[in-house]
Amino acid sequence: MNTLTVYRLGRVEYEDGLTLMQRFAEARRQELIGDSLLLLEHPPVLTLGRGAKRENVLAHDEALASEGVELFETNRGGDVTYHGPGQVVGYPIFLLPKARQDVRRYVRDVERCIIQTLAEYGLQAGTIPKWPGVWLGQEGSPDARKVAAIGIHISRWLTTHGFALNVNTHLPHFNLIVPCGIREAGVTSMQRELGHVVSVPDVEEALARHFCAVFEGERRDASASVRTVSIALLKGRGPEARVLLVRRIPERGGFWQTLTGRVEPGEAPEQTAARELAEETGLQLPVRALGYRHSFALGEILPPMVVEETAFAAWCPEGQEVRLSPEHDAYEWLEPRDALERLEYRGLREGVKRAVALREG
Repeated sequence: MNTLTVYRLGRVEYEDGLTLMQRFAEARRQELIGDSLLLLEHPPVLTLGRGAKRENVLAHDEALASEGVELFETNRGGDVTYHGPGQVVGYPIFLLPKARQDVRRYVRDVERCIIQTLAEYGLQAGTIPKWPGVWLGQEGSPDARKVAAIGIHISRWLTTHGFALNVNTHLPHFNLIVPCGIREAGVTSMQRELGHVVSVPDVEEALARHFCAVFEGERRDASASVRTVSIALLKGRGPEARVLLVRRIPERGGFWQTLTGRVEPGEAPEQTAARELAEETGLQLPVRALGYRHSFALGEILPPMVVEETAFAAWCPEGQEVRLSPEHDAYEWLEPRDALERLEYRGLREGVKRAVALREG
């Protein structure tokens, strides 16, 4: 029996999710790992599949920006769909054996896993042949509504992309698009159908069980290989607000970043953040959690090294001097807009945005 390793990654920025998926796919192609199921949550994004029609995005760019929704083009099948908080996104990275090398069967099997999961909650879901995804209600019925979208990519029988199951999803965001290009039917969520908030971890657990059963995989559970922290250090307020960026030495990449560090065994992330702040700047300051934790792939390592990072903020009083550690060769205090433009990684940009908002709030 093949192994099926389940990763429950929490929040993953969409572009980081694409990178993770590609790293896992390449590792699977090289047979460095077995099959994997990545379960995660994206921030609000619209994604365009290969068959997408741009007119199915109903909102203008300004409206998307005001809602905090980004737009991405992908190589999956299908039209336009939405991902956001409260939705379980699944990326099955499977190298299909010869007996399963049938695209329609693969899609049906993914649908079956979702249908069986919904059945555990008393929701009798099914499929509608002319439309992709998993549905509640019957074909031709005015109350037919999609609860899960499916958009896959298969290359040499290696699967990527996958499904999105609406658990506690913010359904008004679907008004920004014609979901999957289907104008004749609506969208729903488990929360709407059941009348209460549903535990996302419990839904993930049910999905993992059914994927292992349907795809006949011996289950293994995995977590992040490394835990890290990021610290956005600010000084001043309003127009005078500045963000500290430090430049790594060339041997460590030579790029600009906020403060970061690895959580050591026995440390809580808060302890790591305070320690790294002192070691990298010489400043002894309290740190504050930003309520932001995300996962990403570290570098181009294969098999992928998954990192879980927790973001913090600290505020530097006027007159305090920064003393760099040997890991960095320069620093600058930048306006938040300039700092965001210089930062290469989305997770660090998100930490800065949240720190600035918290400071101004």
